[in-house]
Amino acid sequence: MSKQHTHNKKDYHDRRKYLRKNLTPAEAFLWSQLKSKQLDNKRFTKQHGIGFYIVDFYCASEKLIIELDGEVHNNLEAQEYDSKRTLYLESQGYKVIRFENKMVFDYLPSVLKEIQESFNIMK
Repeated sequence: MSKQHTHNKKDYHDRRKYLRKNLTPAEAFLWSQLKSKQLDNKRFTKQHGIGFYIVDFYCASEKLIIELDGEVHNNLEAQEYDSKRTLYLESQGYKVIRFENKMVFDYLPSVLKEIQESFNIMK
């Protein structure tokens, strides 16, 4: 696959804006820990467009994508879509890590540690 990808396509501007203003409770909770370079001075963006996809959180310096999965991801169709999406993003050189929403609330220190351990892996 080609390494050509476009960030924040104009076609998806309204959708990204909507998602940014309507974060899930888990996304809002994790964002409170990631925003303003709070985690290892890394800059994250929320609801960032890469190619045809909008990812939950993106750290450009690390080429790291964080996805949070709620109940909607617990069916076969959603899991197949997520798998296809992850394969595409990884083929473009990104590292994708996923957490269930419940993990963010119940095990936040472990979630943050796993994110930190993902820094510099792709370099």
